[in-house]
Amino acid sequence: MARAPVKTREDLPEHLRELWDRMVTYGPFENQAGVMANRLPIFEHTWRLLTQLSTEAVLPKRYLELAIVAVSLVNQCDFCVAQHGPKLEVEGISREGAQTLLDWQNHPELTDLDKLVVEYSIAVTSNWNRVRDAMFERLRAHFSEAQIVELTWRIALCGAFNRFNDVLQVEVVEEPSLSGSVPSVASN
Repeated sequence: MARAPVKTREDLPEHLRELWDRMVTYGPFENQAGVMANRLPIFEHTWRLLTQLSTEAVLPKRYLELAIVAVSLVNQCDFCVAQHGPKLEVEGISREGAQTLLDWQNHPELTDLDKLVVEYSIAVTSNWNRVRDAMFERLRAHFSEAQIVELTWRIALCGAFNRFNDVLQVEVVEEPSLSGSVPSVASN
């Protein structure tokens, strides 16, 4: 059970209900958004940003999801792994493959570019003060400046979400995955 009340669409002021409706198209994040809604500027600005980034989509979904799951595995955020693991299934990474992303060097389901994204995600999460220019040269061979900025922002933001979700014990909205099973998540 979350440590803060989980608000619903009906709890929001009228002008934010359309944003709630856009948020639910992003994925099953009602519990996270509902906890954020205890402080309306957090709900509003976070979900305006996320839905706008999703609409504009300058970064391919596969790399975004690889980054989010890798960061969430490093930070051991069950909520984010459960929410984004199924999105990686859509991108061709098996459930087992998503759970083993931290072994990126030997991962049989990852391309060289996938491995670079995971490596960068781990570096930004664990060794942000040691990321060297050589890593950026490798990234620039595949991504535009806008994509690198967004990838970096989303990695850093995911770390914040990991902490928010874990500290406030936000629970996963359980829904069937592509295979028809429900993601399993250990309770915090």
